[in-house]
Amino acid sequence: MKIKLSNIFISFLTIVAFSGYAQKATVKKATYDYNNFSYVKTSDILLDVANKGFKSVDLFQKLGNSFYFNNKMEEAAKWYGELMNLDEVKLENNLDPEYYYRYAQALKSIENYDESDKWMQKFSEVAKDDIRVRNFEATPNYLKLIDLQSEDIEIINLPFNSALSDFGTTLHDNEFIFASSRGNGKNYKWNDQPFLELYSIEKQDDDTFENLKKFNENVNTKYHESSVAFSPDGKTMYFTRNNFFKKRLKRDENGVNRLQLYSANKAADNSWENIKPVHFNSESYSVAHPTINAKGDKLIFASDMPGTIGLSDLYSVDINSDGTLGTPINLGPSINTEAQETFPFLNEKGDLYYSSNGYSGLGGLDIYTIQDFENKLSSNGTYTVKNVGKPINSPNDDFAYYEDLKVSQGYFSSNREGGKGDDDIYWFKFPDCVQKLTGKAFDKKTNQLLAGSHVVLLDKTGTVVAEQTVGDDANYNFDNLNCDSQYLVRASKETYETSEIRVSTGSNRKEQIVLDSPLTQNEVRIAVGTNLWDAFGLNPIYFDLDKSNIRPDAEIELQKIVAVLDKYPTMEIDVRSHTDSRATASYNNSLSSRRNKSTINYLIKVGKINADRLTGKGYGESELLNKCSDGVPCTEEEHQLNRRSDFIITKM
Repeated sequence: MKIKLSNIFISFLTIVAFSGYAQKATVKKATYDYNNFSYVKTSDILLDVANKGFKSVDLFQKLGNSFYFNNKMEEAAKWYGELMNLDEVKLENNLDPEYYYRYAQALKSIENYDESDKWMQKFSEVAKDDIRVRNFEATPNYLKLIDLQSEDIEIINLPFNSALSDFGTTLHDNEFIFASSRGNGKNYKWNDQPFLELYSIEKQDDDTFENLKKFNENVNTKYHESSVAFSPDGKTMYFTRNNFFKKRLKRDENGVNRLQLYSANKAADNSWENIKPVHFNSESYSVAHPTINAKGDKLIFASDMPGTIGLSDLYSVDINSDGTLGTPINLGPSINTEAQETFPFLNEKGDLYYSSNGYSGLGGLDIYTIQDFENKLSSNGTYTVKNVGKPINSPNDDFAYYEDLKVSQGYFSSNREGGKGDDDIYWFKFPDCVQKLTGKAFDKKTNQLLAGSHVVLLDKTGTVVAEQTVGDDANYNFDNLNCDSQYLVRASKETYETSEIRVSTGSNRKEQIVLDSPLTQNEVRIAVGTNLWDAFGLNPIYFDLDKSNIRPDAEIELQKIVAVLDKYPTMEIDVRSHTDSRATASYNNSLSSRRNKSTINYLIKVGKINADRLTGKGYGESELLNKCSDGVPCTEEEHQLNRRSDFIITKM
């Protein structure tokens, strides 16, 4: 049923009369219904004509379209197939390319992907400049890519779905607001179901739902309402409605009533008032399906206004501080295609989700995401569009995605097989957010793979999470890294310096990080009395002025010291800590002793090094590395070189 809210952007050409005198009256009636979007009636009438053996380009186009725009894809594929088999189509090769695309989409929806790809290839040959062609040719292995994005999650058909159409989800004040064609209102010609109204149902703490009711009598009318979005403070609402305002229904020059966006303000009694259309509505095009960002200063919506690339595009418009709206901006060909982009949703992190049938997907409308969309929009960054995969996407239409990150739950709508009605609302819970890290250990100079290297994964506290000794392929693999976390990858091998690389995971589930570990061969002989700086190419650890705590950069170097001591279990070291020349000698002796203590404590408590292997002393300002003694003017960088701890090998 959501087809009326997304595909209503499409306008149709005048129907050419069929051949066959006996069928003229029947076809005339079908033509009238078709031009008035009464596709259920149209398909019944035209089926009767086709079943009597009549064939024509127009007949099969209209039959295919009647089923296609009512989401009956198996029947659409059948009649588009009949269209493609007509001799005049094969010989003249002048069919509108859109029919090849629709046929390919219909075939996808019945999971005939090989045949669909064949007709997409035909579409590519006759519509070379189409963005959908670019997307198809860029992802020949799209089914494998979708499988990689797919997740093992359970989706649940919500109990309040009806036998008709229910879709579009928004949570507001613990109420779940959605559109439904249940009820006894006037039927809509497109699919012979009642017009949509907004409903609300209370979401309970145990994730059950109670107290279903119509949303608000000021908002609902006898025509369509759907797709609600609220400002962060909950005081302003945007929603989709037919062009019906102040009890007047307006149509364009072709007699089509378009969709429009309206705003409303919350009254003191929690009802909605001051309902008015947004300033960029028009009788000539549709505007629909709003979503608002977490800051409340950006609204994304779908429209076929002038400048639209396809049947409907996504647009962005600023919400000014006084509540007025700016000028809409098309989000461009990196997102929009010649097909449909619709039902956008922005989550709290600024990730964008939307539905499209312009990319290589599973069939019908698939849900796609662009991570970090808001930042990329403001910085003119590059968008990476990803299909969210199964089971959220299916061969049918999947749309109206919504998620609540606070409870790790999400919702979407679909007309997939097994539902209760035409469109149903589904619920799912996010799986744990984990990522995978892979890489190779190799010689930095020769690129030789280093079999037998030992690779350790540590978390930000220095705790070992996992470790592996690599085989002949030198590959290491770590699964189940937490999202939004910091790790250290430490690789070591005899006669090589230890390699340590810090890595941060993002917020995307199932992301795979590739991080190789280049190792440099030791060139300095390890001997008693050698400073570990020299023996292993390590850096000193430095301290802030008048401080003895371990800085984050010093922690990295201390982890390298730990790695050396783990690699050489009989090695013992003397930790020697120093200050710069500022302050008195007595004070600096005390300060260096505190630095020495914090350094050794880190090695023992975090690095798990036996205390018997460590000695240490603070030397104050007695062993400066440069000219910066008392009274000598020096830069802060020069003083910094003296505020350090050294590590001297005392036993091997």
